[in-house]
Amino acid sequence: MTRYGKIAEEELTALPNRYTGLQIDHYVIMPNHIHLLFHLQTAGASPRPTVSSILCTYKSLTTRRCKIAGYRATKLFQTSFYDHIIRDETDYLSKAAYITENPEKWLEDPYHNT
Repeated sequence: MTRYGKIAEEELTALPNRYTGLQIDHYVIMPNHIHLLFHLQTAGASPRPTVSSILCTYKSLTTRRCKIAGYRATKLFQTSFYDHIIRDETDYLSKAAYITENPEKWLEDPYHNT
């Protein structure tokens, strides 16, 4: 993992310290993208954090630290993100397996050699 990947991982694993009730279940940091499966246990939390606010914070903190560490490209993250609401245990297990197995597919990624 690159130094920027390590920063991304450190910021990701620190998110539960910022958001009470946030639990990160599975993640993988790939060279050009991240997969993340988390849930919020926010009974009584006010205001309740949104997926957008959590990811915005993550992207901001990670970008700031990467720039301090020497990252010079114009953008670290794309503007948007892809999300999916887990509907049941089968869906959860499917997404968790996809995240776990994603590194094995890196050689097939069209951006692998870029």
